Amino acid sequence: MKRSDLDQFSESIIRFYEKLFSREHAVAKDTGLSPQQNHTIDIVGSTGSIRMKSLAKKLSVTTGTLTVMIDRLEKSGFVYREKDPRDGRGFNINLTQKGDAVHKEHHACHIKLAEDILSGLEPDEAANFADILIKINESI
Repeated sequence: MKRSDLDQFSESIIRFYEKLFSREHAVAKDTGLSPQQNHTIDIVGSTGSIRMKSLAKKLSVTTGTLTVMIDRLEKSGFVYREKDPRDGRGFNINLTQKGDAVHKEHHACHIKLAEDILSGLEPDEAANFADILIKINESI
């Protein structure tokens, strides 16, 4: 790929990221949570009960950083900790009813975003885009 094509591609990625971030920030703002807190709730809601270590890995943060965030989310009533029944040294994170409501709303926004993105594509383009996005996510 030529340098000018890479520059154009880079700019497109940045614009795409900015639009995604803007939408995520707007959703988080409505809940009073940070985008990272909303993302944490989304992961727990999608996976169900999850160990702290696994959640930290999915978020690409340290367990120390995650502990601070979980403390705040727990204090605000969005999540709760429970001892891992398989390993009493660890904790699993679960959503409360309040957290589940935020997860469902956030997930609906993700579905709307996907619909908006795919609406400008033909069906075969949408399928190709989905395949390419999977490959991109696996490579970065």
